[in-house]
Amino acid sequence: MNGFYHCPVMLKEVIDGLKIKRGGVYFDGTVGGAGHSYAILASDPTVTLIGTDRDEEAIEASEERLAPFHGRFRLFHSDYKNYESVLDRAGVDRLDGVLLDYGISSHQIDEEERGFSYRSASAPLDMRMDRSAALTAKEVVNGYPLEKLIRILREYGEEQFAASIVRGIERARSKGEIQTCGQLREIVEQNIPPRFRSAACARQTFQAIRIEVNGELEGLGECLRGLVGRLKPGGRICVLTFHSLEDRIVKQVFRELATDCTCPKNLPVCVCGKKKEIEIVNSKPITASEEEIKQNPRSKSAKLRISEKIGYDRET
Repeated sequence: MNGFYHCPVMLKEVIDGLKIKRGGVYFDGTVGGAGHSYAILASDPTVTLIGTDRDEEAIEASEERLAPFHGRFRLFHSDYKNYESVLDRAGVDRLDGVLLDYGISSHQIDEEERGFSYRSASAPLDMRMDRSAALTAKEVVNGYPLEKLIRILREYGEEQFAASIVRGIERARSKGEIQTCGQLREIVEQNIPPRFRSAACARQTFQAIRIEVNGELEGLGECLRGLVGRLKPGGRICVLTFHSLEDRIVKQVFRELATDCTCPKNLPVCVCGKKKEIEIVNSKPITASEEEIKQNPRSKSAKLRISEKIGYDRET
């Protein structure tokens, strides 16, 4: 079997949150190692699933893992943001549930040649989820203007020492191309105050560059709105996030979609025409249990938000 693996985070909470319906059609936009997809299909023999992933290795592994459910699923090597064309190709109009898991897989982190981890000293600076994509971490680190790099580290990595780290990158790349994860990690470590240095002090820089390489936040809000629009009344959307930027966007979109008229209160009648589309199931995000965190430390930062489509469609 393909070596791709990914430990599904909050598996029970996700399945409970989706409230699987008999004969339901579900969309897993980030299939990974198919842990969640497997559980969705196993929950009811009448359920079908459409899945996407940007990583071709994930799709190959998931096809193999989901083989017992032959005829009940279709997987596509595609970004979940292309859901419109994917669902059209699958001949699906409305959905009973949507799952988006924004976690990077254990396989991607641990496979050194993928260049995701600051712990992999000799790994090439790559970080592409879709290995057919053109932009790599090496291009970002060596080719981006300093101002843009600083902005990326501050916004995507929430790195307080972004300017100092980028000045270190500038000095290093003036002497030669920065090629490996180890080189970048060393630059980060050398350009933050000693009292803030730790074994994981490069994590935020690597996270920021990965987000930029893969365009992870681009169009995220718009995509969430579109997928909610594809839900049948009573259908649910579950979103697993792993850092504050993603969670902030999901929280904001859910609040917006759960709000009725936004007209000023002094107007006697509504003129905006906005209708509430969802009910937020959990006002505060669900987090992993202590037991799960012990078994899978990567679940510690996970937040699960769930919403349910209310009884009318956007067009009505």
